[in-house]
Amino acid sequence: MNTRLLIIAHAPLAHALRECALHVFSDCADDLLAMDVPPDEPPEQTLSKARALLAQHGQAPVLVLSDLFGATPCNVARRLVDDVHARLIAGVNLPMLLRAVCYRAEPLDALAVRALAGGTQGMLQVAAESNPTRTS
Repeated sequence: MNTRLLIIAHAPLAHALRECALHVFSDCADDLLAMDVPPDEPPEQTLSKARALLAQHGQAPVLVLSDLFGATPCNVARRLVDDVHARLIAGVNLPMLLRAVCYRAEPLDALAVRALAGGTQGMLQVAAESNPTRTS
């Protein structure tokens, strides 16, 4: 059984990240859930929606990915993972998500480690200043 992935983020980031992942891995649609949090939605309502979304998809373990630690989506996700077999990682980025999609058949704890590694290893400075030795 694959671990489900749930992205909870400020609107429209969750669905945008899901669409990017589906562009690369079209076979992951059933395992990849997204929930955008509107700016004016009360946290209790967001939590209720998140619980309902997970309930629709069975009892599989869940890796929850949130955008920003301390913000409403992450705070809601923290409460959500108390009720289910889940892990939560804040700071989601596309490399993290793609790594998680690739290894979603692994046990939840191993998947969380791989997702964190993908997220941090996916951040690179690609180009330096174009003319670093410029003189005045």
